Amino acid sequence: MNSNNLDNLLEDKTILITGGTGSFGKACTKELLTQYKPEAIRIYSRDELKQWEMKNEFSQFPNSDILRFFIGDVRDANRLERAMKGADFVIHAAALKQVPACEYNPTEAIKTNILGGMNVIDAALNCSVEKVVALSTDKASCPINLYGATKLCSDKLFMQANNYRGSKNTAFSVVRYGNVMASRGSVIPLFKEQAKTGTLTITDEKMTRFWITLEQAVNFVLTSFPIMQGGELFVPKIPSMKITDLAKCIAPDAKFIVTGLRPGEKLHESLISPDEAVNTFDIGDRYFIQPMMMERWVSDWDKYPQVIKVPDDFEYNSEDNPDYLTSEQMQELLHRFTHEDKSSKIPEVAQIKS
Repeated sequence: MNSNNLDNLLEDKTILITGGTGSFGKACTKELLTQYKPEAIRIYSRDELKQWEMKNEFSQFPNSDILRFFIGDVRDANRLERAMKGADFVIHAAALKQVPACEYNPTEAIKTNILGGMNVIDAALNCSVEKVVALSTDKASCPINLYGATKLCSDKLFMQANNYRGSKNTAFSVVRYGNVMASRGSVIPLFKEQAKTGTLTITDEKMTRFWITLEQAVNFVLTSFPIMQGGELFVPKIPSMKITDLAKCIAPDAKFIVTGLRPGEKLHESLISPDEAVNTFDIGDRYFIQPMMMERWVSDWDKYPQVIKVPDDFEYNSEDNPDYLTSEQMQELLHRFTHEDKSSKIPEVAQIKS
């Protein structure tokens, strides 16, 4: 990805991040402050304490005066539209994402993940936002839990929003990636805590997962802006690892207790299902899935680094992924996760490949 394209695209622009006080939002804000020159960064979230903490944390940056904090919920359409007025780009990261919580509170998950997504779309159209990227999850591919099902609905809403934008030039796209190492709820902090006891809980010894660092996730989202035309669902090329191998990297001498799969939990994760392959293209450092039904699909293929149609029987899952992390590579990532220099440049997504 040509970084100059992104530099030019973001310069003097106003960017709004929903769920901006979360793990992704904070990492994205730091990258925008340190590597680009936006006019303003708007943080939209519902927790005033997290906003206060984030404001204090980011006050160390000399250009922190471009940060704007808006208290609000994506469920509140009026407040969301007020916060979005004058924004050029929107990154929609707000979601209820804990699988057990969504299963126990299904209507709340629907209100935030689906209806909240609809509010983001409507506000972006009403405010003539230029581009919107919505964050998704591997659990939205062949979903078996409510969280994945709500995100699949959200993905469809954002992709098809390009169909009914009318005379508006707003473009909507989605990014779907796997487990983020430094995000809240990751198994890595759990294993680190359990390692103190000498015993780690494993749901299934055959389980595999995709892995991406928080910094790489941010880079993937931002570098989708220059190439997106509206309607694409972008998927990064990232490595897999067995959960048992991850556990051994964290606590090589610990004992394992197999507890069995939890409700709504998959043995292996999918980023592109076989049914999606017919609409999937390889464009270098990532894949994209074009919408199944879109009258206004813009086929300007020159905008992508390369375009190769994947086979119709293609599937991208964490078990059959040809790219697996070695123990040494995971140890390096864990070391960066714990000790990395916070001022360093975020690596390109491709650098995660072994």
